[in-house]
Amino acid sequence: MQTKVAIIGVGLIGGSLALCFKGKPGLTVVGYSHSRDVMERIEARGVVDQVTMSLEEAALDADFIFLCVPVGILGHYLQKLSRLPLKPGCILTDVGSTKASIASAADALSLNNVHFIGGHPMAGSERSGVEAASTLLFENAYYVLTPSQHATEEAYQSLEKLLAYTKSHVIRVEPMLHDDIVGAISHLPHIIAVALVNQVRTYNESNELYRQLAAGGFRDITRIASSAPDVWRDILLSNKEVLLRLLEDWRCNVNQFAEMLAQENGEAIEQAFREAGEFRNELPERRKGAIQPLYDIYIDVPDVPGVIGQVATVLGVRQINLSNMQIIESREDVPGTLRLSFRDEEEMEKARNLLMKLEYSVYV
Repeated sequence: MQTKVAIIGVGLIGGSLALCFKGKPGLTVVGYSHSRDVMERIEARGVVDQVTMSLEEAALDADFIFLCVPVGILGHYLQKLSRLPLKPGCILTDVGSTKASIASAADALSLNNVHFIGGHPMAGSERSGVEAASTLLFENAYYVLTPSQHATEEAYQSLEKLLAYTKSHVIRVEPMLHDDIVGAISHLPHIIAVALVNQVRTYNESNELYRQLAAGGFRDITRIASSAPDVWRDILLSNKEVLLRLLEDWRCNVNQFAEMLAQENGEAIEQAFREAGEFRNELPERRKGAIQPLYDIYIDVPDVPGVIGQVATVLGVRQINLSNMQIIESREDVPGTLRLSFRDEEEMEKARNLLMKLEYSVYV
């Protein structure tokens, strides 16, 4: 007997989940699309066994339902599903980056004989849409599950078993604790990055040198400020109470730094950097997390014609895919620094090993 998996919202996350499940023994994957255009793109990409524009057709008789829609409309789809005669014992889960609000919404609805288990795969990509879907998206990433009080242990284990196909690391967390942690390590950094970039943008209105000199490091540490505005509007609003508290803590930390500077307390400044450095050095380096890592390497290149083309050709011949190239510095008689960006760690490592064998100076 086939197990039916319904994917509601077949974009980057939903499409990647579908690819992980499609073709596995005993599984049939059905996707739901809200528009004809998106449905045609899903069909062209071939990530599901069947795609439909009928939510009822996708959800009825499904053993697992993955809600892969934006956080702002999760509640809306949850209500629509609650009005359908879902299969008894069906396991309903989502992929939103906040968990307390959706858990509360699920508890408030009468999901008869349905097990709701919140989910958050901590993986993503700079690209979006079903075209960017990949079976490798979740590999070695944490996949957080936040089961509701009505979900049985048997249901949890069934979902965990299904998610084994993603090759992720499943971890169980209480919804509020999830939002506290992700708020601190992802949501707050996004706010800080946006505020910092907008502060410099304001200065730049009176002096263009701010933008001109902000290349390189400033651009790197604030890259998350370029995240999708509508997506992050919904995420931040859904985690409002946690973020208001975190922002108050951040304000206190900034005030402490201001006080150190005002008092010229060099020892305290040094200690703050030392403690931060020690903790940061303890963080896992090659593990996917709430903020996507950069897969960049840097090489020194001489300021001679054709050198960039040579590097690109060497990588192309070995079928190593570049996502971007950028010259960080190039002055006469001074080696330039070339930044090479890749979509995943595997491609980055292949490029690093190849270029080192060719005696380039390579830095990660």
